[in-house]
Amino acid sequence: MQSLRCLLSRASPQESEPVEAFAPICEASPWYRQVKTVMTGAETEDDIPLGERKTVTDFCYLLDKSKQLFNGLRDLPQYGHKQWQSYFGRTFDVYTKLWKFQQQHRQILDTRYGLKRWQIGEVASKIGQLYYHYYLRTSETSYLNEAFSFYSAIRQRSYYYQVNKEGRPELVVKKLRYYARYIVVCLLLNKMDLVKILVKELSDEIEDYTQRFHTEDQLEWNLVLQEVAAFIEADPLVILNDNNSVIVTSNRLQEGGVPPLEQGMVVGQLVLADALIIGNCNNQVKFSELTIDMFRMLQALEREPVNLATQTSKQGTLEPSEKPAKRENPHKYLLYKPTFSQLFTFLSASFKELPANSVLLIYLSATGVFPAGHTVYEGPFDFGGVLTNTNRDVVNEMHCLHPGDLFPFTRKPLFVIVDSTNSSAYKNFTNMFGQPLVCLLSPAVYPKSVQDQSQRGSLFTLFLYSPLLAFSSVCGLNSVRQGLWERAQEFLCKIYRDIGQLITRSRTIDQAFLQFFGDEFLRLLLIRFVFCSAALRLHKLFRECRSFPESYPELPKQETVESSLLQKHIIELATMLEVQSLFWDDGLDGY
Repeated sequence: MQSLRCLLSRASPQESEPVEAFAPICEASPWYRQVKTVMTGAETEDDIPLGERKTVTDFCYLLDKSKQLFNGLRDLPQYGHKQWQSYFGRTFDVYTKLWKFQQQHRQILDTRYGLKRWQIGEVASKIGQLYYHYYLRTSETSYLNEAFSFYSAIRQRSYYYQVNKEGRPELVVKKLRYYARYIVVCLLLNKMDLVKILVKELSDEIEDYTQRFHTEDQLEWNLVLQEVAAFIEADPLVILNDNNSVIVTSNRLQEGGVPPLEQGMVVGQLVLADALIIGNCNNQVKFSELTIDMFRMLQALEREPVNLATQTSKQGTLEPSEKPAKRENPHKYLLYKPTFSQLFTFLSASFKELPANSVLLIYLSATGVFPAGHTVYEGPFDFGGVLTNTNRDVVNEMHCLHPGDLFPFTRKPLFVIVDSTNSSAYKNFTNMFGQPLVCLLSPAVYPKSVQDQSQRGSLFTLFLYSPLLAFSSVCGLNSVRQGLWERAQEFLCKIYRDIGQLITRSRTIDQAFLQFFGDEFLRLLLIRFVFCSAALRLHKLFRECRSFPESYPELPKQETVESSLLQKHIIELATMLEVQSLFWDDGLDGY
């Protein structure tokens, strides 16, 4: 099947193999009635050549079929890996034919069907949505590039330019929704300069829309603008080049970004296969049901995207129904404010389909739920948990995820990250089935100056996403020169290597950490966690024990987070950034 992107690149219609024959068109069919409707004017139907009539009929059939299949996507289960693949394959196939058909027969469709540019844009927008949702289903970032190609072409070719002159508010809403979707894809691809341009264009479109049609959804669209503006400004620090322009950096996993294992080092062969990313933090910046914490963790579990053309055996081909030969990224479920039943359904489906020798990761960024009081028996349900869904009509406990709720899923390797004010509840985990199990837990409280930044995302998640960004933030830096940033990143790579050796050479570390250390994503998360713990222990503002990250099982502190070598490195990094006065430079003796 010829790729949609390959067809998109054609500047003008070209002849190629004919569209496959369709079933005879029934006069009662909806597309036949559509043909009868559009082919009206000075000429009668009999005056139109049979070949041209068939062209319009075939186009209407493809258009109708594509809409049916696209609308059917929302009925597919959001969980599981297998049920939806064949359906997506059929949908891609029909849209390929539709896009190709309108290119080949544009002149006839213009004159006989009255095809308008916004209608072509609508088809292109649907294809962009298809690729985006395929990315969400597979977690393969290459499909984001494909979505971007179609969204970008819509804007470059001004497909929606005439919509405002149609006098139909529903068509303008299609244009606004296209902009919102395009912005989401650009955010995920870190195209921040383009995002700012698109936001300005969207703002102008919204203003024109509300003035011309006096609609009731002005507040909703203004809220969209506010959300994306806050999302753009969420990073606490900017990197400036010599011209004082902001440099955008990616924090996805890059080639050589993880310290290699030492030769002869025996670690587990487990692979991170599935991840549930759950977000429900009060007042945290969000856009399109994606909080800033979810957005950051999403990218921490992905490799840098590449173009599909460089991955496929034949350039310009794409079979969405087939999996890549090697999965580049763990599969992810993004759950914004899920109810307990929704969360448990996704957990169960992921657990059921987890391949052998694979790991399930659960990331929780949510408000803490604390127990009213301790009972005689302090078990896995007596310390509270985290609130995954805020519903005023339901008691909080209804959607509180306790450590005990996850016990059934510890029958397979489980890696848990809890970023919450009640993260400490998950210290009370019990490994009941002997499978590898690790929980990384955020500080329960932060110094007041750090708390003030919580709306822009948690400091703990920021450390797991970009340690240097978090380190600079906690030191109060607002900007860093590009050259200094790059030198600091190089030094951080050295710190990573040394932390990796501290973990693998420890004689007292729990074997669960080493079981997960063979996977690159989990190795990097563990290393960043140790760096975060060590940095906060040395920072003068962090005085309470509750302000330090913890883990289950506990790490041997003297050999890892309180290592004199690691402390020395942190002071060196602080000196490089000229913030050494914020840290105890005599190690833990300053306590």
